[in-house]
Amino acid sequence: MSGIIAPSILSADYTNLERDVKLVEAAGAKYLHIDVMDGTFVPSISYGPNWVKQLRPETNMILDVHLMVQNPEKIVNEFADAGADIIGVHVEATPHIHRALQMIKNKGVKAEVVINPGTPVLAIESVLDMVDQVLVMTVNPGFGGQKFLPSTLNKIVQLKALREELGYHFDIEVDGGINGDTIASAYEAGANVFVAGSYVYDKVDPASKIAALKDLTK
Repeated sequence: MSGIIAPSILSADYTNLERDVKLVEAAGAKYLHIDVMDGTFVPSISYGPNWVKQLRPETNMILDVHLMVQNPEKIVNEFADAGADIIGVHVEATPHIHRALQMIKNKGVKAEVVINPGTPVLAIESVLDMVDQVLVMTVNPGFGGQKFLPSTLNKIVQLKALREELGYHFDIEVDGGINGDTIASAYEAGANVFVAGSYVYDKVDPASKIAALKDLTK
């Protein structure tokens, strides 16, 4: 089975967002990755729940919402109500990670826990039984166009082993520096969902880039 490609609209053309969303959907992308940044947990600021609400009727792709915000439990309900299919929260962003994930699940939305490059898998082991997806950041969060950190591959390997050992069923997603050179190593380590921003939206041919990534994860 091919890996799931999740183009990140962080690298899309904001003035032609509907066009860029439909472009990657037509190219076969199954997920649309939406980075939400608050200017506190990460330096940048981006989309709010109204962006998700407006995108929802424009696409059949799974809306994969990544909350890079401090105390995400304050806003998860808003994003769920706006139409998110998956909501990811950082373990580093709240002292109440279990509560945040529980809130997401209670809204009937898939729950994802996220770890930064400097955070060990041990930090999320106690909530792996309740998540649908784990996102391993393969760059430091907050900016697009960064280089993939090979040191993060070991965390993917650990998560895959834990999933098999404990009988869990979560997907493993990677985000940061994913391109034609790095996706194969992440796939081999055990990832099956791949966020790609600047590589896909390079203003040349997003469809061919998605096809190339799919070919490398068969």
